[in-house]
Amino acid sequence: MPISLDHLRRHALARSLFAPTTLADALQRLGFVQADPLRAPARAQDLTLRHRVTAYQAGDLERRYAELGIEEDFFVNYGFLGASHHALMHPRKARKPWSKARWSKAEEVLAFVRERGTVHPREVDAHFDHGKVTNWFGGSSNATTELLDGMHYRGLLRVARREGGTRLYAAREAWPALTDKAEILTRMDAMVDLIVAKYAPLPAVTLRQLVNRLALAAPQWAGDRARAFAQAKARLAHAHVDGTDWYWPAGEDPAAAPETPERVWLLAPFDPVVWDRLRFERFWGWPYRFEAYTPAPKRQLGHYALPLLWRERVVGWANIGVRDRRMSVQVGFVGARIGEPAFVQAVDDELHRMYTFLGLG
Repeated sequence: MPISLDHLRRHALARSLFAPTTLADALQRLGFVQADPLRAPARAQDLTLRHRVTAYQAGDLERRYAELGIEEDFFVNYGFLGASHHALMHPRKARKPWSKARWSKAEEVLAFVRERGTVHPREVDAHFDHGKVTNWFGGSSNATTELLDGMHYRGLLRVARREGGTRLYAAREAWPALTDKAEILTRMDAMVDLIVAKYAPLPAVTLRQLVNRLALAAPQWAGDRARAFAQAKARLAHAHVDGTDWYWPAGEDPAAAPETPERVWLLAPFDPVVWDRLRFERFWGWPYRFEAYTPAPKRQLGHYALPLLWRERVVGWANIGVRDRRMSVQVGFVGARIGEPAFVQAVDDELHRMYTFLGLG
């Protein structure tokens, strides 16, 4: 049977919105979960996991982080990975080398962290008083915070846990050197497979974009991206549909995907169903935009619009706020407002799930 866009859309939903399971199993199935600090009404990682983890409540990932054997780090985006997936990227060599003076500061901080065990950035800043620096968006940041970020990225530190959203750091043992070319190729292919498992089915242009982002995950092997992309296209299942080449893991059959349940999902802006804006527009015929950093007068959907998936269609969006433990909801529609009783009930059910997830009742 020829693969159609309907098959691809249904396959994308079925493989990503799997039946709720344990937090550990959901993290393993997703491979990695993108993080974002905004709470509107909860952080992106929590909004993503609530659909996929039984009885999940906002903050569970942060509360249980230490027991899950996971890591925070930058992959193709910043987020949470299992330890085995995290190890694929290291030892990491940053694209921008540090000066001797910078390394000297880092070694002093590393010795301080080893002595303390686990540190809050405030402790490090109070001890060293590195001053201020201009950050990437032109504002002012603590130089200590920037140094800790760089040490974390270079694999000198790990995030031990968070307190109130702030990363607490611990020293990491040095990663063993890796020079075996075959192992490097194997790791690059494994990282591509991790991407595909998370976001498939993928248009070719998005697959290329994500493979190119491995220059941030493993800059030391960035020169292997072209080979990894070509190898991925050769080994993955694929089809040419509506003028676009699509790719997904070998052995999966989009034409056999089950029908989507008759329910509503409110999805995070960084949910794997939503993340690829090109695919989103191909699947649902309208452009979704994340407008949290857009000036309010120019917003069309709202500060943190959550795409509203009904059955197999994203029919609109919702902005949800919480004040004084009361939840407010504003819903918008792509087309005419839907008054079908089954839809109204499904929205009510989803809002009740959101209310419980936020710990409001």
